[in-house]
Amino acid sequence: MAQKPPSSSSSDAHYVDIPEVSHGSGERASSNMINNNPQEETKTKPKPNSVLFQEMNQGRDEATGNTSFSRQVSLETAFSRLKTDKGSDLRTLPRSGTSFAGFERGRRKADFSIFRTKSTISKQSSFLPLKKGDKVMIDHVDQLKRDDGSDEAKDDSVNSSVPAGRYFAALSGPELDQVKDHTDILLPMDEKWPFLLRFPIGCFGMCLGLSSQAILWLALATSPATKFLHITPYINLGLWFLALVILILVSTTYALKCIFYFEAVKREYFHPVRVNFFFAPWIICMFLVIGAPPRLAPIIIHPVTFVSFMAPIVFLELKIYGQWLSGGKRRLSKVANPSSHLSVVGNFVGAILASKVGWDEAAKFFWAVGFAHYLVVFVTLYQRLPTSEVLPKELHPVYSMFIAAPSAASIAWGSIYGEFDGLSRTCYFIALFLYISLVVRLNFFWGFRFSVAWWSYTFPMTTASLATIKYAEEVPSPVSKGLAVILSFMSSTMVSVLLVSTLLHAFVWRTLFPNDLAIAITKRKQGKERRKTAVKSFDIKRWTKHSPLSIKTSIAAKG
Repeated sequence: MAQKPPSSSSSDAHYVDIPEVSHGSGERASSNMINNNPQEETKTKPKPNSVLFQEMNQGRDEATGNTSFSRQVSLETAFSRLKTDKGSDLRTLPRSGTSFAGFERGRRKADFSIFRTKSTISKQSSFLPLKKGDKVMIDHVDQLKRDDGSDEAKDDSVNSSVPAGRYFAALSGPELDQVKDHTDILLPMDEKWPFLLRFPIGCFGMCLGLSSQAILWLALATSPATKFLHITPYINLGLWFLALVILILVSTTYALKCIFYFEAVKREYFHPVRVNFFFAPWIICMFLVIGAPPRLAPIIIHPVTFVSFMAPIVFLELKIYGQWLSGGKRRLSKVANPSSHLSVVGNFVGAILASKVGWDEAAKFFWAVGFAHYLVVFVTLYQRLPTSEVLPKELHPVYSMFIAAPSAASIAWGSIYGEFDGLSRTCYFIALFLYISLVVRLNFFWGFRFSVAWWSYTFPMTTASLATIKYAEEVPSPVSKGLAVILSFMSSTMVSVLLVSTLLHAFVWRTLFPNDLAIAITKRKQGKERRKTAVKSFDIKRWTKHSPLSIKTSIAAKG
């Protein structure tokens, strides 16, 4: 089929067509790229660049018989495609959830294996080029290194830890689970990921809320302050078994994630918010031991139970508290967030279990460690330091974590010394004031996207209810008993609402486990994100240069 001559243009204009995969049509396409005929130039009026580009694409498609590539691409994508086509191989653009989501022809299929558990040999071979037919598919790291012209692309490997500051720079929200604009990720956003990659460690919050409810209903059924309610102990029995079943299911699922996608688990461990949820499984186990039904629980708890559940918490504390103390990149003023109270609560719950085992000195030790770190975390968050970027201006259910530590401290102190004395009441009153300060601003809690991690924010309300019941036992009065009933009702209502919402998102709307974008961020800023930061820093420098203070300083220097 004869090819139509191309439209004329000015003699100084050179138009380059972007070739496709086939190499046979390269000579025919290149022969029509440049038109230097001065006679046709005088007869024909130059056309706009967009029209010429469309005509060249149309002539190319007619010559090659390819008509499937009809999407418009940006100028940045076109030049990237042109630059990578200098060789004989097809090289794809970087995987990104924002930049190239609509570029279907040249985009590489999502490679979820980058988060799989890898041995040393597989980690070294993961950077080799992959072959698909006769085409060589270059890995994402090699593509970034070619575009940037440096070795910084090696830092995007999922095998290395992501700095804490990178999470604050790339993510937003009180839970750091939302990707900011112009932030590239390693996996596509418009494709559904495997279930294990979408299963976050925050799912242990469901067990945390239900197990604490089992303790609450046990206290309502056995406490002298709430005997007038005539609560049946079977509610405690049902909640305890429900919490145990869900704990087994969640633990099994997350254990499979550790086996098959250990690189994703490492990303969650380095996450400033989610690292605190690694305390949750062991706190849940201690909750189940403390709130076990009287028909099933032994009279004396064996010390091995306490050691088995408290040893992992001590190991995590030595690691995390050591980072807070050393003052490195993960210092407390940098990574502090309301979820940090979860690591502190483990000490108070362990102190309660140690007192039930009979180890009073161990209980006092863990209470002292927990209270010291609670004061540090509370003061750091209360000051809202400039480095604590995770705290939003609007209220969020995560703020209920402020109630958990003082409530648990008051219960633990009363369990150790056998009475709800002055120090227990001091901690309880602190928790009660924080509780009231959040309740009066309840309207600010609306409008947030539901998350499984919200379950973790129900147990602080339950802990405050338990502390109120203990206070009503020591100070029996209609006010204290009524307050205990009201707080218990609010806590149970919140758990019921979350249970219904979870069932609806899981089985009706099927949105309970969206893509976990927080684990797929790159280690360093790439592409548009890096340029946006550079422009922002340039604007700051320009503002300081033209600020009134700099003008006055320059005038004074000249004078």
